[in-house]
Amino acid sequence: MRPDPRAYLWDALHAVELLSQFSEGKSFTDYEADAMLRSAVERQFEIIGEALNQLREVDAELASAIPDVNRIVAFRNILIHGYASVDDALVWQTLTDKVPALDQVLRRLLDQADD
Repeated sequence: MRPDPRAYLWDALHAVELLSQFSEGKSFTDYEADAMLRSAVERQFEIIGEALNQLREVDAELASAIPDVNRIVAFRNILIHGYASVDDALVWQTLTDKVPALDQVLRRLLDQADD
């Protein structure tokens, strides 16, 4: 039985929601100074990347509706495999600049999938 692609969308959306919670009211300075916050944020990005990677395998057409899906998966790979050279400024910029749009896309795709 083929996995339900909505499960991957939901996992990614849940991680996006957690990113928003973790970063609410925080600045880049706060992020740099807090190892637990950095770890939590990186973990949620890893989950997003893995969920979307699995989605590409299960439903490539649906995954292609997510802008920059390949870059998101690549970012996950950098966080996991290049952990010693993670650029905190890039992670923060991605969090603040890209996550809100990803949230909207994931919600739209989940709404369409439920129709």
